[in-house]
Amino acid sequence: MTTFLSVIIPAHNEENRLPNTLEQVLRFLEKQSFTSEVIVVENGSSDNTLDVAQKYAEQNKNIRVIQSERGKGAAVKRGILEAKGEYRFMCDADLSMPVEEITKFIPPAYKDFEIAIASREAKGAIRYNEPFYRHLGGRGINLIIQVLILPGLNDTQCGFKCFRADAAEKIFNLQTLHGWSFDIELLFLARRQGYRIHEVPIHWYHHAETKVSALRDALRMIQDIFRIRVNAWRGVYNEAR
Repeated sequence: MTTFLSVIIPAHNEENRLPNTLEQVLRFLEKQSFTSEVIVVENGSSDNTLDVAQKYAEQNKNIRVIQSERGKGAAVKRGILEAKGEYRFMCDADLSMPVEEITKFIPPAYKDFEIAIASREAKGAIRYNEPFYRHLGGRGINLIIQVLILPGLNDTQCGFKCFRADAAEKIFNLQTLHGWSFDIELLFLARRQGYRIHEVPIHWYHHAETKVSALRDALRMIQDIFRIRVNAWRGVYNEAR
């Protein structure tokens, strides 16, 4: 039987948050009429993330657990390429977006686009509990991204994105970055391939224990943007890897 939706959850040191996230995702999927699978990709955790994920997999046949090299980008790539779904949805382990909003990214709501990305800035989006300084920092990062590489996309870094299977296979096989900026590379590659990208407004909840550091990650991101530009100039993206 064909799998309609794959939910890929990269998990690094997520033993505390992962159980609640899996419970919510499983409850949501059980209510749907389409077929689905959940793939947890553990990547270099120093806590019991792997054990937690494996225990859930033992109790639910729709969960698969795989291990990846360290780096969120590497984990997402591994999960997406091992997924079987017609639509492949990457989902942050903190589940800062209500799980019910997944339906906004897939048919029938999701039409005429190969890629749908969550946006905290699109019309209709709502942010909850986010400190002003973090919002301001995020807008600064997005301004850099728009000026240097992805004009017109207002939120490239939100961790919820859905790819149609054919687009996913093409784009992720060209991916080279394994760190925080992998989203930027994927969306850059998507535009090079002519895929349509749609920003989906979501309700988003800030978690105080977020692992994002605006200044550190902004500096890394700028370095990675220039790396992407150099890769494109050198023809790195011209052949599947």
